[in-house]
Amino acid sequence: MNEMTAIHDGSTDIDPIWAGDGANIPEWFTWALSVPREEGFVEVGGARVHYLRWGRRDRPKLLMTHGFLAHARCFAFIAPYLAEDYDVVAFDLAGMGDSEMRGLADVAARGKEFVEISEALDLFADGSKPTIIAHSFGSGAALTAVSQSPDAFAGVIVCDLMVMRPEKLEKYWTMGRSSPGSGNPDKPVRRYPSYEAARERYILSPPQPVGEPFLMDYMAYHSLRRDGEEWTWKFSPEVFRRSNKPDEWLTVGQRLVDAPGRKAIVYGEKSQLFDRDSAHYIRELGGGKIPIVAVPDARHHLMLDQPLAFVAALRAVLAFWSL
Repeated sequence: MNEMTAIHDGSTDIDPIWAGDGANIPEWFTWALSVPREEGFVEVGGARVHYLRWGRRDRPKLLMTHGFLAHARCFAFIAPYLAEDYDVVAFDLAGMGDSEMRGLADVAARGKEFVEISEALDLFADGSKPTIIAHSFGSGAALTAVSQSPDAFAGVIVCDLMVMRPEKLEKYWTMGRSSPGSGNPDKPVRRYPSYEAARERYILSPPQPVGEPFLMDYMAYHSLRRDGEEWTWKFSPEVFRRSNKPDEWLTVGQRLVDAPGRKAIVYGEKSQLFDRDSAHYIRELGGGKIPIVAVPDARHHLMLDQPLAFVAALRAVLAFWSL
């Protein structure tokens, strides 16, 4: 099954329920959502995978995905700025956004998703090798993908993945912070009597203010779904049924350095999960040739703080790699 819908006007993304009268929606965002795109589903392992696609099929391929419990629309206002030069796909990880849960949610299964969606959408056609751009939890999965299939991808841009020295990370955990991907798979997803009630419960992890509050509203709206008279979260509780061992995060810096192929790091300069010391740590582990770019005045969710500066950082890395 390959279910596709061509969308030439992104106005359906600007819903009055979150956007109000639209008075505070900037022109750059409206423009980004008006760029022609394809939206649809492909079937992988008996489950539907949701994706968005921009650009021309004859251009170099970019494959983008999101952080834990988020969705591909965190790149819906980023990808259009890359579409003139690239064939860009953003997809929802299994059990998140509008993608159905399939199989297991362990580390190996998450890595395989990148090859599966690439095969389903012919991103490997004519010997093409997509470059992965992934945020947070999705970046960890991307590192697994390039390690599993080192010849399949042209490189990976890691966006604010949690990387800390082990002693610093353990201190972070003692403060009651949870590691990405943790949660109770047997706890039912909460339901709310109205969109407004659900929206009040939408928070970022780690918690932070955002530089562009309307983007927080946009992300919240697309994280929820109506079920009869109630509203509930889109993610499946099964996404928590995974082996989330502390070693996975204690060793992620070395995994990043050791991952095959080209790597680059883009992070929020004010992020709690990757900072200047994280950059020094990567250098000490042997990653001296990995480009590391800080987005000024951005925190972990850098596309919500400084979206256009984030675009500029991605463009710079991609331009450098094209030389």
